[in-house]
Amino acid sequence: MKLCSFLDPSGAHRVGVVTDQGVVDVTEQIPADGAGGPMRRLLAAGTDLRELRTDGSVVPAPRLLAPVPDPTKIAAAPVNYRDHQVEMTQDSHIDSLGVFLKAPSSLTGDGGLVELPYDDRRFDQEGELAVVIGRRATHVPVTEALAHVAGYTCLLDMTMRGGEDRSLRKSFDTFTPVGPHLVTPDEVGPLAELELHTWVGGVLRQRADIRDLIWGIPELISYVSSVMVLEPGDIVTSGTPAGVGQVHDGDDVVVEVTNIGRLSVTVTDKGAVSCPTRGKDKGPKPPAELTPVAERTCV
Repeated sequence: MKLCSFLDPSGAHRVGVVTDQGVVDVTEQIPADGAGGPMRRLLAAGTDLRELRTDGSVVPAPRLLAPVPDPTKIAAAPVNYRDHQVEMTQDSHIDSLGVFLKAPSSLTGDGGLVELPYDDRRFDQEGELAVVIGRRATHVPVTEALAHVAGYTCLLDMTMRGGEDRSLRKSFDTFTPVGPHLVTPDEVGPLAELELHTWVGGVLRQRADIRDLIWGIPELISYVSSVMVLEPGDIVTSGTPAGVGQVHDGDDVVVEVTNIGRLSVTVTDKGAVSCPTRGKDKGPKPPAELTPVAERTCV
């Protein structure tokens, strides 16, 4: 099953099931009590998502939000592919770096804008597979980790390069596009068979097999849950492969993961100003040029 969050004409958050006919609003089936918006309440209720009724009317042209617009946290994996470690000339990877947090306020949905805040800094795209937690998880063994997953989605970890703290450089408003949908594990299939692709301006920059993660999804969930409690709706994102590159005003960025879907956003520098911090020439050094892995048009 595929689910989404969207805005109704009044601006209220709603939850829909994606069917062959379109998005069917299922918000009235979600408990009214509980913390957070309707998607978080749905996940926290422990409802079998596959049992949601889809006999309602189709919502015309819904404005999509991130599948979970208000998670309590976004836990992200730094340097979780060896080819990305090489391109960034990093001595260490996730084994010694652990994870970092991104601000939930950085979320935006499919079809949205990534707003570059500064006109004198480098910003890169980083396509990733992300996990949405379905059950409260604390100190979860690796062997039980996937039982805590509600579904999977695509994520862009937009990044300002420099020497400032990693969480700051990745937490600007709009710097975490997620979506378009939350796809339940039964529709995704074996994680080892998934591929990730990222295009910028129609040119393929990133292509990776999910099985090449240094820490796989179960290991990542287990580790994060040993540090902090994961609540229903929280997002754990797996890290990006080689092929990160600079983005500019007007660029279209697309992330696609097998069986999960395609997330698309547009970059804008409208309103950008000079950066007030001085980390421009510090921190990990990405490739000086863009690093597409193939000259192929996104289709």
